[in-house]
Amino acid sequence: MRPVTVAITGGIAAGKTEALGAFARHGAATSSSDEVVRDLHAHDEEVRSAIRERWGDDAVGNPGRIGSIVFSDRSELEWLEQLLHPKTREAMDEWLRSVDAPLAAVEIPLLYETGGDSRFDAVVVITAPAAVRASRRGPFGDREARLLPDEEKIQRADFSFVNDGSREALDAFVAGVVEKLLSSSAA
Repeated sequence: MRPVTVAITGGIAAGKTEALGAFARHGAATSSSDEVVRDLHAHDEEVRSAIRERWGDDAVGNPGRIGSIVFSDRSELEWLEQLLHPKTREAMDEWLRSVDAPLAAVEIPLLYETGGDSRFDAVVVITAPAAVRASRRGPFGDREARLLPDEEKIQRADFSFVNDGSREALDAFVAGVVEKLLSSSAA
């Protein structure tokens, strides 16, 4: 039986990874597109070779070096995303086909920006005020400029949560989402 699938998205340092952990605590199989990307950088020879050819040996497996390149030049970021997004989507789809659980939750920061939302039964948007996010991660520069605004994500989502409080509050929100998703799939 195919699991109910839920995508978790939101802004930088909003708490998507914490939400993913809460889904896991409530019995969902979980995966993170960021983890898939890290695995591609570490083990996919096609990715490693393309990065080596474009940016040199010192960029291979070096997220700091790659970040300094792509976050200062939008065309380089677009090139990297064209390399990684199809492979990430393929890996996620393969993982979802293998899930043997009633619920599968996937963290995808660029869900709406890549048109990935249609592949999921539900979308959860995690937001937090800018000051809270900055206190968690530091300044973002213009990295968020290419992201959809939180307001638009919230309008498009099935569920949303402002993550400016405790982990317990986030956990309670996720528990409610899990209950709704599983009860509606059983109906």
